[in-house]
Amino acid sequence: MVSSFSTGSFGGFKGSEGEGAFASEFEALMLGRFGNIRPGKIVPAVVTHIGKEMVSVDIGFKSEGVVPTEQFPHVEGKIQAQVGDTVDVFIIALENEMGQVLLSKEKADQKKIWERVEDAFKADAKITGKVIQKVKGGLQVDIGIPAFLPGSQIDIRPHRNLDKFLGQDYDFKVLKITRDKGNIVLSRRAVLLSERDELRTATLKVLQEGVIMEGVVKNVTDYGAFIDLGGIDGLLHITDISWGRINHPSEKLSVGQTVPVVVLKYDHEKGRVSLGMKQLQQDPWQTAHERFPIGGRVKGRVKSVTDYGAFVELEEGIEGLIHVSEMSWTKKVRHPSKIVSEGESVEAVILGFDSEQQRISLGLKQLLPNPWEQLQSIHPVGSKVTGKVRSITEFGIFVGIEDGIDGLVHISDFSWTKRIKDPKEIQELFKKGDDVEAVVLDIDISNERLSLGIKQLSEDPWDTIAQRHPVGTKVKGAVTAITEFGIFVEIENGVEGLIHNSQLGVEKGQDVAALYPVGTQIEAEVTNVDTGERRISLSSRAIKERGRKDSYDQYMGEEEAPRVTFGDLIREQMKGDKE
Repeated sequence: MVSSFSTGSFGGFKGSEGEGAFASEFEALMLGRFGNIRPGKIVPAVVTHIGKEMVSVDIGFKSEGVVPTEQFPHVEGKIQAQVGDTVDVFIIALENEMGQVLLSKEKADQKKIWERVEDAFKADAKITGKVIQKVKGGLQVDIGIPAFLPGSQIDIRPHRNLDKFLGQDYDFKVLKITRDKGNIVLSRRAVLLSERDELRTATLKVLQEGVIMEGVVKNVTDYGAFIDLGGIDGLLHITDISWGRINHPSEKLSVGQTVPVVVLKYDHEKGRVSLGMKQLQQDPWQTAHERFPIGGRVKGRVKSVTDYGAFVELEEGIEGLIHVSEMSWTKKVRHPSKIVSEGESVEAVILGFDSEQQRISLGLKQLLPNPWEQLQSIHPVGSKVTGKVRSITEFGIFVGIEDGIDGLVHISDFSWTKRIKDPKEIQELFKKGDDVEAVVLDIDISNERLSLGIKQLSEDPWDTIAQRHPVGTKVKGAVTAITEFGIFVEIENGVEGLIHNSQLGVEKGQDVAALYPVGTQIEAEVTNVDTGERRISLSSRAIKERGRKDSYDQYMGEEEAPRVTFGDLIREQMKGDKE
């Protein structure tokens, strides 16, 4: 519709005073006729025509108004408006050069939004908006018009990464309005604090020890998780998450997860709440003895491997330990990881059960026959065995008898007579890999020990030493050692006797080492034989004293013999003639 007036916009008249007066009278006439339809007002408008650049609307004025099509919503380039739709518009001018009323839907929307924002600010009410982008110091929010959300007002807790808020719709409160500058400052934190206070009040009404509640995992730490019960946070310690052992709470919980918990303790004064999850289920150890009897076989998953063994999860909350000593009958397991690995499924035998300490002892090797028991029947005590030297130590040698079973030949069982004084002597006698024959001395099945002896292959010379060297007999031998209390003399291979200083027969002050250096041959008399202690006492002094006594006896025998005279000889001869 084109107006019958072509005077342009009001106030557009120029020239004489009469013309200005006419415009004023005309404007007054229009205002009186159309009421609130004047520049600066928001009025409803009905869409009458949709053009390419303009949308014509009827605002109940003598002329139609026009609104740029760009001010209407568009989807895929198509305007979202139809003839007959009613929209609010802002009157910019009553007529333009074409006789049309200039209108703005955009300004009408903005003015309504400002009024809504101001109302929300006055009433301390919430307003909804979408986070659009990050800006310096915070975020920009679209509430119909751009608004600023400071970083400190985004959440109750500070956040370093704000990307997760982009594109999200939230409720806000208006902190500040400066309309002349077009500034609006929002706060999401104020909304959250208000909601938390409301939830806290409701939660406090039911919060008490023993109450089962639902909460949301708010944060996960190394020692547990904080659960939001509704305005109040409670700590769920790692030890109260599961009856089973877990390395980190994140194995069972994640942020945002809803979980059932029971209130274990509530400190009203400090406002601290301790929570539990495992308490919602029965302690599996209460009936574990029924399910895991000693001697029974069980299957489980290796939970962790340590230096001393492996922990096996038999069921949630129940673990057993396979000690490294129970992994093999014969292999020397240096580390459990050589036998089992974490996550592996294994079968084991229950060796022990302690419900008070909540411990189960398991064994792997018990699944197989005990080779030590078999050893006793194959190689009984007293039998001869042959094997190779596996290792050499300062206290003896280990000889391999069966696969994985080594026997120890102690240095005291090398020889009946030879004493090992220096460990280096062992390496002179044996080399790794040498074939060795020995006698089984003892089999300790419980401690898995096999004792062997080499000297037992021959008779003990000390058993018959008293017959070979009875007390009073003379012996000869070489000096093997000199001590403070006497000298040792080897009287036969490996058998030594001691001549005490008092039995050497040396003068006081004489140097024994100088008189009898090592290797000197010496003669002595056996004065004592102690087979139990394997000791022979000798005396060179007795030899000397016996020699002096024999010489004296001989001398005295010659002195006391009767003298034979010449007459005695004649009479003896005559006696023979008569006969």
